[in-house]
Amino acid sequence: MDIAVARAWILAVATAIDEHADQLTQLDSAIGDADHGVNMRRGFTAVVAALDELSAGTVGDVLAKTGVTLISSVGGASGPLYGNAFRAMGKALFEPVADGDQVLAALTGGLVAVQQLGAAVPGDKTMVDAYAPAVATLKKALAEHRDFAAAATAAADAAEAGMHATTPLIARKGRASYLGSRSVGHQDPGATSTALIFRALADTVMTA
Repeated sequence: MDIAVARAWILAVATAIDEHADQLTQLDSAIGDADHGVNMRRGFTAVVAALDELSAGTVGDVLAKTGVTLISSVGGASGPLYGNAFRAMGKALFEPVADGDQVLAALTGGLVAVQQLGAAVPGDKTMVDAYAPAVATLKKALAEHRDFAAAATAAADAAEAGMHATTPLIARKGRASYLGSRSVGHQDPGATSTALIFRALADTVMTA
């Protein structure tokens, strides 16, 4: 991954979020504050504008800029969670080009940042339910010497499986946890937007 691919990934995320904003808001209206789609769209619209002003740098600079912009422009819990994830990814990447193992390390750092901030673990019906299996799958695929595009696709598949697996869960973190058993039967919006991010990564590196 070089800076052009990193930028293309984030732009693909912005497009995916924009296309699915209504779905994200509908999901959030069932178990949250009904603002996830609106907030994420606003955040990534701001990210696109911020990246237009970033003319040079590294992969890490692109991701760190994404994180800082999300923190400053997204309301609710999403801004700090996604913002700190991308900022942690950016801090882990210093070179103009990052290989698969370096991207894995960065994504792992992002997951750690999310869990430190939100204290969520798999099974809590949060974005971690998509993020954690994606990272684990990416690690396994790279260890099996699969190329990064194939590994990223497997990670995206795992994120989407984790997303779907949130539907029968009882929420134990965040606004949805206040609903208790009434949160059962609803797909988690954070897991959904996380799956969109991993699918955008897979699609971007597949065509790079």
